[in-house]
Amino acid sequence: MPPLKIAYFCWESLHAVRVGGLAPAVTNLAEIMARNHEVHFFTRGPGPDRMIQGVFYHFYEPSGGTITGYCRDMSRSLLARFRDYDLPPFDVIHVHDWHFVDALEQLKDRKTVFTYHSTEYGRNGGNFGDWPEFNEISGREWTGGFLSGQVTTVSKHTKAEIMWLYGIPEQKITVVPNGIYPDAYRVPLDPGSVKKEYGIHPLAPLVLFVGRLVYQKGPDLLADAIPLVLRKRWDVQFVIVGEGDMRQWLEERCRPLPVHFAGYIPDPEYLRLLNACDLVVIPSRNEPFGLVLTEAWSAERCVVATDVGGLSENIDNFTDGIKVPVRADSIAWAISYIIEDPVRIRSMGRAGRRKVVSRFNWEKVGGMMEDVYYRLLKTGERK
Repeated sequence: MPPLKIAYFCWESLHAVRVGGLAPAVTNLAEIMARNHEVHFFTRGPGPDRMIQGVFYHFYEPSGGTITGYCRDMSRSLLARFRDYDLPPFDVIHVHDWHFVDALEQLKDRKTVFTYHSTEYGRNGGNFGDWPEFNEISGREWTGGFLSGQVTTVSKHTKAEIMWLYGIPEQKITVVPNGIYPDAYRVPLDPGSVKKEYGIHPLAPLVLFVGRLVYQKGPDLLADAIPLVLRKRWDVQFVIVGEGDMRQWLEERCRPLPVHFAGYIPDPEYLRLLNACDLVVIPSRNEPFGLVLTEAWSAERCVVATDVGGLSENIDNFTDGIKVPVRADSIAWAISYIIEDPVRIRSMGRAGRRKVVSRFNWEKVGGMMEDVYYRLLKTGERK
């Protein structure tokens, strides 16, 4: 197949503004594509345009009083930058999530792909919001799916969700999971030494939570589960990594408990904690894919997760993790059950590692997305 000229529109990246899992997912996808194609990445951030890891980055710092106004400004300005580089024309324009739908509307007659990494409904924990921006953002998500030539989602769950929410026909949608470089998350270290730095006894079991401290990610469910775990085993320790609007409430709730709130930490420290912990817990109420799952597996960590979304479809229960209902008592039961069996914890972690190496490596995922691009060009479908 001939090399392509591809434009990516995404509001975050690893090289400027990083908010959550969208940044590593799209940045790594762009870089794997750049091995064989010309890739331009239009995103927000300071500084001049530059090439990074084979990808041409084009930055702009938007402004706006609301999130939707901010994204309109971002779309308008980066679309103008796109026009500067559109000769020869881009073969494929790939828009990630709703933030650049204004640009997509202007490019609706081109060969376009729209990826749902999540939905506003899902980000609200599987609930419908009652504020104006919920409806406006959801409308932009519908527009993205309607106008684009091809649609991709990160899981079968998200595929079903957008078909239900937005009426997108199944034949237009391809599931392309997020990828990972497993070796980047495996760090040789002495777990006991890392635990001691956090005031934890080297032999005490350590349970790790990593994510935004918001309703969707379920940190409150974990907070309610911790006392139940401690009734069974008093020495279990917990580290919660992340920031969000629930942090103050969570700290008050967990004040008498063996919980350390680490806040936002740099990647090297995250890798140390990930490789030092005994168990990773993912108590999300809604999870389109769950990058923390593949990161934990890459480090050979066992996972306890809620039976939702991408977590549900990717975990083989009691083989490479434990899936439970979205309830604090269920989460507590699973933690208490597996923490008593260190041999099985290691076995599940190794099984998870084998799965990410075979199923979620970036070479395989990049090939899947490349197939979407060529299929779009072959069919000529645009709308």
